[in-house]
Amino acid sequence: MSNSPIWSVDEHLDDILGTVRPLEPIELQLPDAQGCVLVEDVTVEIWLPPFDNSSMDGYAVRTADVRGASEEFPAVLTVVGDVAAGAGELPTVGPGEAARIMTGAPLPPGAEAVVPVEWTDGGTGGGAATTMRAASGAPEDASGEVRVHRPAEAGAHIRARGSDVRPGDPALEAGTVLGPPQIGLLAAIGRGTAKVHPRPRVVVMSTGSELIQPGEVLADGQIYDSNSFALTAAARDAGAISYRVGAVADDAETLRAAVEDQLIRADLLVTTGGVSVGAYDVVKEALSSVGTGGEDDVSGGVDFRKLAMQPGKPQGFGTIGPEHTPLLALPGNPVSSYVSFELFVRPAIRALMGLKDVRRPTVRATLEADKALTSPAGRRQFLRGRYTPATETAPATVTPVGGAGSHLVAALAHADCLIVIPEDDTGAEPGAELEVVLLG
Repeated sequence: MSNSPIWSVDEHLDDILGTVRPLEPIELQLPDAQGCVLVEDVTVEIWLPPFDNSSMDGYAVRTADVRGASEEFPAVLTVVGDVAAGAGELPTVGPGEAARIMTGAPLPPGAEAVVPVEWTDGGTGGGAATTMRAASGAPEDASGEVRVHRPAEAGAHIRARGSDVRPGDPALEAGTVLGPPQIGLLAAIGRGTAKVHPRPRVVVMSTGSELIQPGEVLADGQIYDSNSFALTAAARDAGAISYRVGAVADDAETLRAAVEDQLIRADLLVTTGGVSVGAYDVVKEALSSVGTGGEDDVSGGVDFRKLAMQPGKPQGFGTIGPEHTPLLALPGNPVSSYVSFELFVRPAIRALMGLKDVRRPTVRATLEADKALTSPAGRRQFLRGRYTPATETAPATVTPVGGAGSHLVAALAHADCLIVIPEDDTGAEPGAELEVVLLG
């Protein structure tokens, strides 16, 4: 790692992404593969649909028999049978004949089209009600006649075999994130499993003797632990399986034991708090030999560094334990913690998932503010904001939300973006065009 006393935001992120690797692929059942990234191309091996089938409830007919049919001169056909979805043995439709058919049922031999039941009198065996009972598979006398009032072209209301996909067609490419439509496609082509990078397991742990859990009564000097809840939710939003650990006291042995307990279920560990100057030595001591045989047998290690950014100057990153599990140590102030998560932890989670595009999208927007924004020299500042997309008549704009304080949780809850002021700038005037990181 670099010996530079001050790291840039980009250097710190590059160090993280240069260390984190996608999780090893595994074969998962489809329900468990949702949200995961496919690691191999999937090729279709069957016809979909696997057979010609009806897209309507109605009657399977020969086109010649309904040519010229009208309300005044309907085509009168003999009903020779019923075809329900899943039917095996099918009636043959000959000249002057029709078969009642339900949506999804296979097209019977001899039939060339389907006329919807609305184009008919419903048949003399009981009308539309009979048709629907037959379509549902209920026993029914198939004899009788049906009057068809409109002609049908060949293929009308028929979903042809292979009209969706055919054997040899590409189904999904490696790198695809498996959402509901992709899971549905895999199931439709007969794939019960998928080979994927699994969703990473992320353990979030807040530190601080002053922290208590929401719902408890605050004593003097105590505050509620909000960071672990916010970051656990953020990890889940990023695609991870996330676990929250309640606040751990500012004690090296206690923190070390807590971290070691969590290593068994973590692909990534995130701590918040205890990385500023005041608690630096305790956290460093706690994380220096986690999951190893002692300080002389260090597996990896966490480097604590200062970044040229605001908020979030103090940061820690490294690997711990025998499996070299990545750990990101974030500041304890709520805004610093959340901004750090978005800039560094979220990309790490996405990298573990095997995604190529790991960062939040950025856009340019015009600053709308009552006064100029200020920023410390030499630091990249991230301010909370509300983004308004461009319209045909107006450019995209961004409005600051709340102040620059790293404790302003309420303002963070109303922001949907981060306004970026570069290191070389000490402020931005209203009307300036700025980079905006979209959080939604």
